[in-house]
Amino acid sequence: AEKHAGVSCVTASMDDIQFEEAARVGQIITIKAKVNRAFKTSMEVGIKVMVQDVLTNVEKIVSVAYATYVAKPVGAGKIELEPVKLLSTEDHLEHTLAIERRRIRLGYERVFQNLMQESNKEGDYYSFEEEEAVSTDLTHVQSIELVQPPHANHHGNTFGGQIMAWMETVASISASRLCRSYPVLKSVNMFKFWGPSVVGDRLVFNAIVNNTFQNSVEVGVRVEAYNCEEWIKDQARHINSAFLIFNTVNDKGELLTFPRIKP
Repeated sequence: AEKHAGVSCVTASMDDIQFEEAARVGQIITIKAKVNRAFKTSMEVGIKVMVQDVLTNVEKIVSVAYATYVAKPVGAGKIELEPVKLLSTEDHLEHTLAIERRRIRLGYERVFQNLMQESNKEGDYYSFEEEEAVSTDLTHVQSIELVQPPHANHHGNTFGGQIMAWMETVASISASRLCRSYPVLKSVNMFKFWGPSVVGDRLVFNAIVNNTFQNSVEVGVRVEAYNCEEWIKDQARHINSAFLIFNTVNDKGELLTFPRIKP
């Protein structure tokens, strides 16, 4: 992203990420990234992660993701990006699909916001009664991390990948309290950066199970940031949210069923 813009860039969002394969210790990971399309002040970067087994030499796709970046100007104002030079048939295809992914992403956010507004208008708590349903209170997990220099880039902003790693950890613990096993991350949905965090910030991660779907579970994670003054005044900055989907398997590789939950 920075190579295309010629200046520093920051991540604005990640489209839904699906995990096809698990990468394990001793395997070789290959990561390829390229700018698919530049919009006026933002760009889409396609990321492909492959895993290679050193014993069999078989290569498989771990994940394909699409990140949206914006150029970070040195002074005031925004930077207008140059169009991407398309060299191959694949470049042309990804260039066309990028505008569709952008349209779907923006529409997805509007629909979600409308649903939240309608839900708030109702003012009623969801009533749910079922025997053996597990209360979601048992799945609430909170973690606090201090952003230190190794967690940040040369601007002092926290790496997006570091935040995602912390989010996965807290979400995995939340899911494990429900399934009493080791959950496997299958996808990350609606991962958006609402604002930056910097070295010295305290990041508070809150995770809770939202719902179960027989063989999978959705965990919602909210991230809030505080500098020293905000910490004393209890004034949080909402910087990230995401929904993580997990499943779990037994020794035979069979998917296990999650219990029903009581919100």
